[in-house]
Amino acid sequence: MKLVNLFGSFFLVILLVSFLGCASTSKQEGTGEYLDDSVITTKVKAAIFEEASLKSSEINVETFKGVVQLSGFVTSQSGINKAVEVTRNVKGVKSVTNSMRLK
Repeated sequence: MKLVNLFGSFFLVILLVSFLGCASTSKQEGTGEYLDDSVITTKVKAAIFEEASLKSSEINVETFKGVVQLSGFVTSQSGINKAVEVTRNVKGVKSVTNSMRLK
């Protein structure tokens, strides 16, 4: 009986440690958040690609906890504004940080 209790306790400790390992912190995202951010990044890249007035190869997209950062060099201010607008309309985007520069 002691062996069963010992095994049960060991299993419970391992289970709790594994859950804590997947938790997020302010500087590191959890597993689920990472997957969500990957989906958001993909959706934003697709939306930028579908916009005929934008050159998707010039714009880099990174997402952390729903906050999308756009960077790169764009040919016009209207291109920057359009990229930010398109990004804001993607489902799941909490906010947009614009780090794009004019060429």
